[in-house]
Amino acid sequence: MSHSLQMSNRDTRFTLQFQAEKDGQLLREALAQWQISKRALTAIKFDGGLLSVNGIEQNVRYPLHKGDQVEIKFPPEEKSDGLTIEYGALSIIYEDEALLVLDKPAHQSTIPSREHPSKSVANFVCGYFEQQRLASTVHVVTRLDRDTSGLLCIAKHAHIHHLMGLAQRSGNVSREYEAIVHGHLTEDRQSIIAPIGRKESSIIEREVREDGQFAHTDVTVLQRFTVQGEPMTHIRLKLHTGRTHQIRVHMAYVGHPLIGDELYGGSRNLIDRQALHCVSLSLHHPLTNEKQSFTSMLKDDMQQILKN
Repeated sequence: MSHSLQMSNRDTRFTLQFQAEKDGQLLREALAQWQISKRALTAIKFDGGLLSVNGIEQNVRYPLHKGDQVEIKFPPEEKSDGLTIEYGALSIIYEDEALLVLDKPAHQSTIPSREHPSKSVANFVCGYFEQQRLASTVHVVTRLDRDTSGLLCIAKHAHIHHLMGLAQRSGNVSREYEAIVHGHLTEDRQSIIAPIGRKESSIIEREVREDGQFAHTDVTVLQRFTVQGEPMTHIRLKLHTGRTHQIRVHMAYVGHPLIGDELYGGSRNLIDRQALHCVSLSLHHPLTNEKQSFTSMLKDDMQQILKN
C-alpha cells in the first residue's frame, strides 16, 4: 500500500492519496484495507467530501485496476459546540499535517469543563488551527489532567484520530511519566495491576475496586531522598492502560500518594499540584508508520523538590 497526503492553500480539506495494488478490487474494499472507517465514508458522501480515481469522481462500487490513483478528500470539519476559539501560547514539540505534539504546563485543562470553560489546550488549538486556515477541529489522542504537565498528542483530523485510536488499542502508543511520591518505595521495580472505578461518593474521585476497569502501571525507582526530614521517592511510570487518574490512584493504593495530590492523600507543603509529568511519548506515525519518540524535561516546581 502506498499513499501520500496532500493539502494546499486553496483547499484546506484533509486529503489522502493511495495507489491501487491489484485488479478487480472494489473501491469499497480498498478503502476498508486503508482503514477508512464507515463513519468517515458516510461523512464523505453526505457532508462535502469526494472519492476520485485517476481524477474522476467514483462511488464505492467502482472496480479498481492496479496502479489506479485514488484520492480521498474528506469534508471540512466543524468544531464542537463546547469549544470556543481562543488565542494563547502553545509549546509545540512537533507538528506535521497529521499530528500536533505539545508540552502542556500545569494548571491548564486539556479540554474545557464546567469549572474551567476557557483557556484550555483545546481552545487554544482551535485558535491556532483558525490562524492556519485549517478546516479541522481538535481531536485529543493522549489527555492529561489539569494539574499534570508534559507531553500530549492531538490529531489534526478525525481520520487521524481514528488511526491513533487503533494504534492505542494495539499498544503502539507508549507514554512514560515521572512523579515524586511520599515515602520510600521498598522495591526498585514493581507492576501495579488493580482495577479502577469511580468512587460512589464522588463525581471526580476514582479508587481501586473489584468492579472497576482493568488498569496496569509499571513503576521504577529513580531516587530515594528526604526533604525536611520526610522520605520521598522519585519514580518513573509506564502506563499500559489509560484510566482516569490511573497513576494517582495506583500510587495512593500502594501507600505512596503523589506529593501535592490532595485528592488522593498527598501534601501540598512543597508544590501546589500533583508532582506528575509526562516525560516521554512514543508512537508510530499514522500515515508513514515511522517510529517517533518525544521527550520533555520536568517543570521547575518538580525540579526544585529534587534539588532540596
